[in-house]
Amino acid sequence: MATIVDVAQLAGVSTSTVSHVLNGTRPVRKDTRARVEEAILATGYRRDSVARAMRRSRTDSIGLVVSDVTQPAFAEMVRGVEHEAAAAGHTLLLANSGEDPTRELRALHALTERRVDGLIIAPVGRSHRKEMADVQQRGTPLVLMDRLGGVRADQVGVENAAPMHDVVLHLVEHGHRRIALAGGDAAVSTVAERRQGYLDALAEAGIDVDDSLVLMGSGLAAAVREQTTELFTRTERPTAVVAVSTEAAVGVLEAAGALGLRTPHDFAFATFDGFPHADLFRPRISTVTQPAYEIGSTAMQLLLGRLEDDTATSYRSVRLTPEITYRESCGCPG
Repeated sequence: MATIVDVAQLAGVSTSTVSHVLNGTRPVRKDTRARVEEAILATGYRRDSVARAMRRSRTDSIGLVVSDVTQPAFAEMVRGVEHEAAAAGHTLLLANSGEDPTRELRALHALTERRVDGLIIAPVGRSHRKEMADVQQRGTPLVLMDRLGGVRADQVGVENAAPMHDVVLHLVEHGHRRIALAGGDAAVSTVAERRQGYLDALAEAGIDVDDSLVLMGSGLAAAVREQTTELFTRTERPTAVVAVSTEAAVGVLEAAGALGLRTPHDFAFATFDGFPHADLFRPRISTVTQPAYEIGSTAMQLLLGRLEDDTATSYRSVRLTPEITYRESCGCPG
């Protein structure tokens, strides 16, 4: 196996010059760099990443924990994180928590045991926040993504309450007063904030809250489908439904489809996050769309900043603004 000495001899330079080319630790003349790169190719030299990590106390790897990478919003966040990580020379290690605190904790332990340089986490409801704080205390910087609060750390997400408030008031303007909320686990900060936006809008419109129209629980599609089916089979069913997530939206639409109900003819509908290629749906679905890719890239930028300066004592909290698009599902013209 070729060594750095073999590369240096073939290129006619010192081993320190080869090291500077490999690690970018010092400027190297263009012609010298070219000779070193040609020598690397000719010898087939490959860096020993483990030994290099031990020398630098870095592994050039980042751990990312999300609840479900198949969900459109999280998939885009992962893409944003990965793009920024790769540009900075880091490898991304991804774990799914499945909205399970135990799985999240196992992922946290597994990633820290692999000595990742930093962590980005979208915490589950009832997350082990103390463990996250302990990870930071032991020297591994951490950034919260999407689900904010509970740990003193850099964090990035979106405004949740205000957009949900606006969507509900929009439905009120269409004449709806029995508006249901397809929610989820209130221990998840985004769900709690979106529910608060819903409640604030009803209060502003002078509509009393009917707790039976506020569907809380796991937020998984199967559970929401069952809850929504019960709502839709009542004598006095809701005339509009807003969902807090793509998962909840799936449950609502499955329930409606099984009962032969159509939107907006039988009920108005809007959702947070929505679906990829929303314009292909008929009728098209009104959505609150997060800048998910930007959330991911911002999370990675915050982590890179923390890796460069781990002495900073203040933490940044970034809230991005989602985009509301009203389409036919809420009764708007096509």
